[in-house]
Amino acid sequence: MENSPNMRLYAILERQRAAFAEEMNPSLAVRRDRLARLAAMGEKHAAEIIDAISADFGHRSSHETQMAELVLVGATIRHAQRHLKGWMKPRRMPTAMHYRPGSNRLLRQPLGVVGIVSPWNYPYQLALAPAVPAIAAGNRVMIKPSELTPRFAELLQHIVAESFAEDEMAVVTGDALTGKAFTELPFDHLFFTGSTAVGRLVAQAAAKNLTPVTLELGGKSPAILDPSSDLAVAVPRLAFGKLLNAGQTCIAPDYAFVPNNRIDAFVEQMHRAVAQMYPRLAANPDYTSIVNERHFSRLQGLLEDARAKGARIVPINPAGEAFDPALRKQPPVLVLGVKPEMKLMQEEIFGPILPVLGYDRIEEAIAYINGHDRPLALYWFGSDGASRDKVLNQTISGGVTLNDCIWHIAQEDQPFGGVGASGSGSYHGEWGFRTFSKEKPVFVQPRLNGMFLMYPPFGKTFERMLALLRRIA
Repeated sequence: MENSPNMRLYAILERQRAAFAEEMNPSLAVRRDRLARLAAMGEKHAAEIIDAISADFGHRSSHETQMAELVLVGATIRHAQRHLKGWMKPRRMPTAMHYRPGSNRLLRQPLGVVGIVSPWNYPYQLALAPAVPAIAAGNRVMIKPSELTPRFAELLQHIVAESFAEDEMAVVTGDALTGKAFTELPFDHLFFTGSTAVGRLVAQAAAKNLTPVTLELGGKSPAILDPSSDLAVAVPRLAFGKLLNAGQTCIAPDYAFVPNNRIDAFVEQMHRAVAQMYPRLAANPDYTSIVNERHFSRLQGLLEDARAKGARIVPINPAGEAFDPALRKQPPVLVLGVKPEMKLMQEEIFGPILPVLGYDRIEEAIAYINGHDRPLALYWFGSDGASRDKVLNQTISGGVTLNDCIWHIAQEDQPFGGVGASGSGSYHGEWGFRTFSKEKPVFVQPRLNGMFLMYPPFGKTFERMLALLRRIA
């Protein structure tokens, strides 16, 4: 029993708890040192990280890993380092007149030990992007990476142990049972990135300990091409967002609304855009494989189901190549004539398959989006300000990029998070620091004050004070 995963996890948690009890409010210098070590770790092991992720995927574009993982995490660390001193300062808060000369201030304190469960699709970014604000806020961190990227998980465990004491930050590896046991630990905060279905289980496990949870989930993120959009500009940007990491991105556009009278032009522009970015696919080092056989087969099943239910399948294969299924390279596919009962309209696609929904009035697209779970991201392309504002004001989503895809996730001066079925809570920049802090209100009462007038025995003085409070409060 002593060597069971549960006992191992609890032992690390207890070591981190004990270390936190000895240093409950790490200094600015300590926090900056930890962030510096995290940055140095990524720089030192960049080549190994790229190779491990590619090996886990079968093939992962090294440039995508650099852009979407290493560079993004590095920018997150630098942003935290620049702003950390200001984030840590106690805030002077307004004080109502009837409580003066007392005063309010707000202290931001670390919570303790933060647990992070990270997914397989961006295994470095989605493990460390939340770890950065957790460390900046003064917490200890435990990370459970996905078992679907085992080479990377082992590497992350090794390089974190090389750079951090186990009571500062630790990585635990293991299968789904280990992951389940991890979510059941009594953390001071639990951060999960993954599917909505697993997110529900994580929330239930955390609830047993009343552990607060941030859920970064997914869902079906729509793209709307307004009648005012320039397809020659919009479609390449949409294609980039859809095909990054072969569509295995939580904020990838999942389906596209296109005006009915522009669908043929949209298909033509998509062929052109894919050919420009990926002249060939099968042996192209820029085009990423589907992560494993199960997910590859799932995508084939979605296409077969759509075809059987009457959809028109439009593969995009610029070089007319044959594909070895063993390589798990899924060429881009447009699906026209989709119906609600098709499986690809009922679950997150997470691959380079794009259903196209025709519409005549923007209200149709808005009604469809509002009739389904709230998405993690929404994309709108066009130049009509009235249409843009109608979409922004009449839909609810985790975040929005206008006239492009993906890029709102890289903004450290904006919060990132879902809503409803696409998640709860947010992080990035100061929002991440606040997520992993207890913002503690403090009221300071000076020696001389008038609150004794409210003490019993209650009488006329109390009644006059109460009447005064009713007028000025």
